[in-house]
Formats: sequence, structure tokens, C-alpha cells
Amino acid sequence: MQIYLPIAEMSVNIFLILGLGGAVGFLSGLFGVGGGFLITPLLIFYGIPPAVSVATAANQIVASSVSGVFAHWRRGNVDLKMGLVLLVGGIIGSTIGVWVFAWLRALGQIDLVISLCYVIFLGVIGALMLIEAMRAIFRTRRRGGNLRKVKKHQHGYFHGLPFKMRFYRSGLYISALLPLLVGFFVGILTALMGVGGGFVMVPAMIYLLGMPTAVVIGTSLFQIIFVTANVTFLQSVQTQTVDVALAILLLVGGVIGAQFGARFGSKLKGEQLRALLGLLVLSVCLKLLFDLVATPGDLYSIMGNS
Repeated sequence: MQIYLPIAEMSVNIFLILGLGGAVGFLSGLFGVGGGFLITPLLIFYGIPPAVSVATAANQIVASSVSGVFAHWRRGNVDLKMGLVLLVGGIIGSTIGVWVFAWLRALGQIDLVISLCYVIFLGVIGALMLIEAMRAIFRTRRRGGNLRKVKKHQHGYFHGLPFKMRFYRSGLYISALLPLLVGFFVGILTALMGVGGGFVMVPAMIYLLGMPTAVVIGTSLFQIIFVTANVTFLQSVQTQTVDVALAILLLVGGVIGAQFGARFGSKLKGEQLRALLGLLVLSVCLKLLFDLVATPGDLYSIMGNS
């Protein structure tokens, strides 16, 4: 059963797109990630133009983040003050990111930039995640299942910066420049890669800002809602690359898949989940890298100006 996507300007199989959304939703529920860094490459592999894949994936993340924030808000795991500071940086970064996106698209280089960003970030993060997970597994086996707690955060040069603020929910007294810069960087990634940025923001909030892990996820999701909404709005107005029909199909599949993923994920240990996610991220990275360097089937193509 086919449906025509007006923005992507192509027909797709409804059940296949629902399946892609369901698969990413399953992985999101299994690993506790937003899934934006997975759905965008999968859409590109299917043949959806990279620019449309990025903009549409950012749109899908808004809905999934809203439900997550409500759950964490009820548990008191959202630092609203920290979230607002991150949000200021995120709005500025995402606005600049959409402008850069439009500029690269006008130059005809946006597809290459998107692929390179994914290869670099997925390669580095996937490798670090896999190494950390394997070390945790080996330590668990050596000590009979007991892991020694490692101090994750230490004060350094960054904490001597000016404009300090007190974040009571996180128990921090740090420079506001730190979360501003983190939000700014993640905002640019959201615009260029169609991701929520949680796979960068969460480690930064834990290891760089020193926030308690219990507060990190809810605060990150709070910021992601508004940054991805800003990206979606700007992409719709400035580049016209948000395909609503595609976003709805992915959302329906993702909601269903996430329920099954959450149930299955409860049966695996944390280090096993991180190792599997690391392997998955590296697999996507290698496929994108192969597509970049492989000789295309058609050496020449004729494209009209859009």
C-alpha cells in the first residue's frame, strides 16, 4: 500500500514506514534514547532525501519528549532553572543551525554534511559507549557482580568561569556559561542532524556540569521539546523540508514499538544494553561511511533546480 509524500516528492510503502517507526520505537524503549540519531539514517537508507529526513525526524522527537517530561516532572526529576538556561543556548544554536542548514542546501552540500556529521558523531560516541560497556561487563565478572563506584565529576577550569548561578534542584553552583554552551552546541546538532541531542547532552550534563543522574534525563527532555519545536517551525518556514505525512506514520509506529521495547529492556542488565546500543550505533556509522566512499551505481544524474 503506497502513500505519496508531498515534501519528499516520492511514494513510499505505508507498512514499511510504520515498520521503521516501530523498529526505532522498540529500540527507544529498549535503550532509553530518543531515537532521532537512528531514524534519520534509516530514512536516508530507504531513499528519503537527507534534508527531509533531518527536518521530519526533529518533528517526531517533540511528541516523544513531551510524554517523557511529564513522567519525570511527576517524580520531581526536572531542574526547571537549569532547563531554561540550557534552552536559551539551544534556541540560539538551533536558529543558527537552521540558517546554516539552508545555506548548505542552497550550495548543494547539505547531503554530504549530514552524512559526515553522522559518521563522525556516531563513530566516536558508539566506540566510547561500547568500550565503557565492555569494561563494565569485565569488571562485573571479576568482582562477582559488584561494581566499584567511580567518581564521575570533578571540579576543573570550567567551574572557575564567571556569571555563577545556583541550581537548587541539581545542587550546583556553577557558571551559567557552561549550560549555555552545552545547549548552544546541541541546538546546532538538532538543526543539522535531526536529533534531540540527548546522546551528547546527557553525558555533558553528568560529566561536565556535574548534575545528578536522576535529574539529567528529565531536564534534558524539557530542553529538547522546545529546541526541536523551534527547529521544526524554522525548517517548515525557511526550507519547507518537514513532511507531515511521513512524521505521522513514524510517530504511530514509534509509539507502538516503544511499548514492546520497554518491556523487553527490563530483562537485560544496564551494561548489556549499553554494549548493544554501542554496536548498533557503530553499525549505522559504518553503513553511512560505506555509502560515502562506495562508487554509486549511476555515475551521472540529471537534477532540476528546486
